[in-house]
Amino acid sequence: MKPHVACLMMSSIDGRLHPSRYTDSPDGTRKEWSGLYERLHGEMAADAWLVGRVTMAEMSKAGPHAPADGVAAIRPVHVAAKADSYAVAADRGGKLHFDKGDVGGDHVIVLLGADVSDEHLAELAGDGVSYVVADTAQIDLAAALDTLSAHFGIRRLLLEGGGGINGSMLAAGLVDELHVLVAPALDGGDGIQGIVSHGAGGLAGTVKLSFLSATPMEHGVVHLSYDVRSDRDAS
Repeated sequence: MKPHVACLMMSSIDGRLHPSRYTDSPDGTRKEWSGLYERLHGEMAADAWLVGRVTMAEMSKAGPHAPADGVAAIRPVHVAAKADSYAVAADRGGKLHFDKGDVGGDHVIVLLGADVSDEHLAELAGDGVSYVVADTAQIDLAAALDTLSAHFGIRRLLLEGGGGINGSMLAAGLVDELHVLVAPALDGGDGIQGIVSHGAGGLAGTVKLSFLSATPMEHGVVHLSYDVRSDRDAS
């Protein structure tokens, strides 16, 4: 059974996800807005959080390195550790590197495509990182979630973007809730990715959102909550 998935994002009023680009506001600062996001992240009490490769690369600055001697590449699942909280990254091509097995105290699990090399798997295992290798070159997100539940005991997961992984999870019908903290700011840049992205076709005809609540927070931020259902389930 897959974990319950809640997508949690912070956005400008025009739907963009990089606070470094936001306009200023007399109601608060980027630091204060990010603090509200982190507070809600903690209050939602999930077992794990999931991001895409680009987002995780901003947190782990390690480069490629040879695996430790004697480390084997195990497929399809390597459990380096069991933990109270997990940081999960989708990295189909095996481009992420780590120098330890956690990010901010949360044990790392990497979701990988089938064509990832044994050398990369051994590198991850040598660094104390857990991983799940898909049956195909593309990651089957539904199967990956089932594996996270079965092998790591994850029951509640926060999906925290980039837009690409958010869009893929929504399109696959794997998201149960959507929470957006809207900051009193604008981005306005051309060609800048929003909190959800799913190619030229977008998400029309794939999901239905049901409004749950709109909660004013400090510093001009509004917390919007929605129930999410796939169009197949709602029809």
